[in-house]
Parts: sequence; C-alpha cells; structure tokens
Amino acid sequence: MSDIRPVMLFDSGVGGLSVLGAVQRALPQAPIVYVADNGGFPYGTKTEAEIAARVPALLGRLAERYDPRIIVIACNTASTIALAQVRAVLDLPIVGTVPAIKPAALVSQTRVIGVLGTDATVRQPYVDDLSARFAGDCTVLRHGSAALVQLAEAHLRGEDTPDHAYAAALAGLTDQPGGEAMDTVVLACTHFPLVQDRLAAVAPRPLAFVDGAEGIARRTAYLTQGQDWPDAPAPGTALFTARFDVPDGLRAALAGRGLPEISYL
Repeated sequence: MSDIRPVMLFDSGVGGLSVLGAVQRALPQAPIVYVADNGGFPYGTKTEAEIAARVPALLGRLAERYDPRIIVIACNTASTIALAQVRAVLDLPIVGTVPAIKPAALVSQTRVIGVLGTDATVRQPYVDDLSARFAGDCTVLRHGSAALVQLAEAHLRGEDTPDHAYAAALAGLTDQPGGEAMDTVVLACTHFPLVQDRLAAVAPRPLAFVDGAEGIARRTAYLTQGQDWPDAPAPGTALFTARFDVPDGLRAALAGRGLPEISYL
C-alpha cells in the first residue's frame, strides 16, 4: 500500500502559500495539509515567549491528528523563535524557514541588502548571525512591517489594496541611511512573496527580491527521498485554527493552489 501520510505546511496565515507552490513542484504526488493559525494571527507583533509557547503545543496537536511524514514551518517568525523547541518535542523531520540572506549576498552588486520581515523576525539574533556568516561584507538594513502582512492577507482575499501602502513598507528600507544604494531585498516573511509584484511596481528603482521557498522545497524533497507516495493523492486541505466565514476570494485562491478542502482545528 502507498504511504498516504501528508506533508504539513504551517504558517500564521496564508503566507506559507508562497512556499506551497515550490513544495508541490518538488513533490507533485505529496498529499498536502496546509495549516493557517488564524486563531493566533498575527505572529509578528507577539512576544517571543508567546510564540515559543504556542507553536510547539499547536504542532503537537496537529501531528497527533494528521500523522504527517514531515512538517514545514513556512513562517520566518515561528522558525526563528520556536524551531528548536518544535524539533525537541516532535519525533519527525521539521523544516524551518530562515531569512534568505545568504542567496541575497550572492546576487547583490552594491553590497547593500535589505531584510523586510515582521517586527519579531528582524529583531532576532539569528538575523545577526546570518548576516555575519554570509553577508559580512554587506550593509544589512532591516525593517519590520506588520502592515505588509495584513496587506498580503487582504490581497489574497481579492480585496483592493493601495499602492501607497506597499510604498510605505518598502520606504522603511529605502529611506534608511544607505538605503539609496540597496539593490537586493530579502523577503523575510512568507507573506511577502505573495505581493512581490506590488512591491516591485512601487520601488523607486529596480530591486532584486529574494526568498527561501525553493530552498525549503529542496530540503523537504531531500528529507522524504525514497519514500512511497500515493498514486493519486487526495485533494489538499487548508486547515484553520479558528472558525470564520471564508471569503469567496480566499476560497478560490486556496482551490487554485490545490487546497479545495477547508477544515478547522
């Protein structure tokens, strides 16, 4: 019999959908359970203690319910704060998401890199460590934008979102000292690739945007190498941790990404 255990992707909201596509391309036969912790959303404005307590406990419940073969924490904030705790309590492979500072340093010509994430992510010592290890010859600017997370959620629901709101988020980097030389932006929140085209459209000059989705997918494929998969996987499930009336726009966006089934914890 084929192995029907799913790949589970976890995020505070819909941001992890930017990682889902890369995972589906790498593992087209994988059953998918996508978890949006809308009951705890947003993570970026919470304290480290709140996230460190919530995420491992929640993933423990989800692992018992769905028996995933692997969990992808498709959330920079949750990964930079709670990844070690999750790995300590769950006996299965866990893939985290970290700011893509290393690939950004490889492509930057001006050696000025921006890290655009949530407030909780950009203040983490982990970002200091990545910058020192992989971008030691670069100026690394940081900006946390809770507003951009909300914009990405609204955008995926099909709502109109104004250009000036995206411009304000990007200005948090470009208006800093040295920002005029920045040529590469790390999208250090999985929500942000969902609106990358909007950010590019309002940028004062051409910028390269870098995220970690492809690397996460490669790691997920590597850790499941040689495993059996269903010949015809079941339709993917989007699970929300709190009940709400799913807007038609969001329902269509989920179905278009292979998640026609909606469930609640």
